Amino acid sequence: MASDTLTTAQRSDAEISGLDALEIAGRDKETSRAARLWAATWPKVAALALAVGIWQVVAWTGWKEPWVLPPPGPVFADLGEYMLSAALWDGLLTTGRRAALGFAAALVIGLALGLAVARVRVLRAAIGSMITALQTMPSIAWFPLAILLFGLTEQAIFFVVVLGAAPSIANGVIYGVDYVPPLLLRAGRNLGARRLNLYRYVIAPAALPAIVAGLKQGWAFAWRSLMAGELLVVIATRTSIGAQLTYARDFSDAERLIAIMIVILVVGLVVDAAFGAADRAIRRRWGVLDPAGQ
Repeated sequence: MASDTLTTAQRSDAEISGLDALEIAGRDKETSRAARLWAATWPKVAALALAVGIWQVVAWTGWKEPWVLPPPGPVFADLGEYMLSAALWDGLLTTGRRAALGFAAALVIGLALGLAVARVRVLRAAIGSMITALQTMPSIAWFPLAILLFGLTEQAIFFVVVLGAAPSIANGVIYGVDYVPPLLLRAGRNLGARRLNLYRYVIAPAALPAIVAGLKQGWAFAWRSLMAGELLVVIATRTSIGAQLTYARDFSDAERLIAIMIVILVVGLVVDAAFGAADRAIRRRWGVLDPAGQ
């Protein structure tokens, strides 16, 4: 009986020790996650503080009049009012819709074109270098033609956004497919993968990191093209972020102009963070992400 009692007591102690160990491990995991979050956050906060500090010092020097280059205080006060206004959200809705439609069309065109050029030698010889040339061409250079073809309309903006993003996406696909190891292709064919199945199960997964890099670059070109388009093609019936930037310039409202520029920058940072998360997930799946460096 005493032996049974001792055994029960030992079991209780073991269970308590196990629960304590689990609790300690959970706390350590939360602490590690918080440490990683802080390590990723503080450099951005420090860079932001440094930029605002330099901005304030430049304003104090009197290099430009306050109505031309206002100090950070009035700008952030105006930014707070702007964020609570309907104008910001209406503008973001219009700009976001244009960005989504243009990038989606560029994604379809870029993926199809990139796959075709990467696998068909005749197309590679015919238009491979042309895709790179189109990628290097400034988006603003397309607007005279776009306005001539479509007038001051949504179609003109859409045309330039697609032309700005599609070549980058296509090049990402081409480079990704080019760097798929031939051994993987032979292994896939030996296992019975042909045509679409070869792309689906072998080429696409192997080329995915380069494709995501191309998508990220394509988004950057699409966003720049869109902002340029909204500055040049102002449609009075549709408020957009670019149009509001134009109005702030026309009315010499420097605080609102810089506030809108901050909003544009934040949108770009948010989208870049989304692409960064996707890139980390892919690298983690491929086993090339160091867990200690996360």
